[in-house]
Amino acid sequence: MERIVIIGGHGKVALHLARLLADRGDEATSVIRKAEQKADIEQAGGVPLVLDVENADVDEMAKVFSGADAVVWSAGAGGGSAERTYAVDRDAAQRAVDAASKAGVRRFVMVSWIGSTPDHGIDPDDSFFAYADAKLAADDHLRASDLDWTILGPGTLTTDEPTGRITTAPQGKADVSRADVAAVAAAVLVQPATVGRFIRFGAGDTLIAEAIVADSTDGGRA
Repeated sequence: MERIVIIGGHGKVALHLARLLADRGDEATSVIRKAEQKADIEQAGGVPLVLDVENADVDEMAKVFSGADAVVWSAGAGGGSAERTYAVDRDAAQRAVDAASKAGVRRFVMVSWIGSTPDHGIDPDDSFFAYADAKLAADDHLRASDLDWTILGPGTLTTDEPTGRITTAPQGKADVSRADVAAVAAAVLVQPATVGRFIRFGAGDTLIAEAIVADSTDGGRA
């Protein structure tokens, strides 16, 4: 059994991930902001832990990560002000990377987005720019760390039922269900071949376990 810390534990992807990890016998410690979210975590099979990562420092996060086998970042500001987007999606994510390193947790999986590349093409005047800019900064901080990292780049998230299949050569918006994103996160945690890769994906026809080890246009910062 491995202990996986999921940051942003009350999010839809994270709740799916907690269920998948619990079903395979791992312990999912789900970090949440509010105590009233505990019941949802427990129902998903996870172990709730209340910590406001937006304001937690590296030492506080490192204490939470201590003894874990891996950390999965699945938190986000969820839109709103650019200031809060940078505070959560960039600054808190970067502190989480530093905290994992400090705690000696080698494995780190970052749930990012399909367009997280330097040439993402988002206009600085676009309200989405803060998110794109913040995520790229967090992803690059993880790449520069000493951790065994994997960055996931799913396309547009949906609430569709899981298919267990994806493509790593997505076209267009590359719609993909949140449940399948969680399944990809669970799969890469136990697949060493995904270390050091940025995996862009959308819904497709290839079984997840096969797709994540196939050649694709990932490579550090594709």
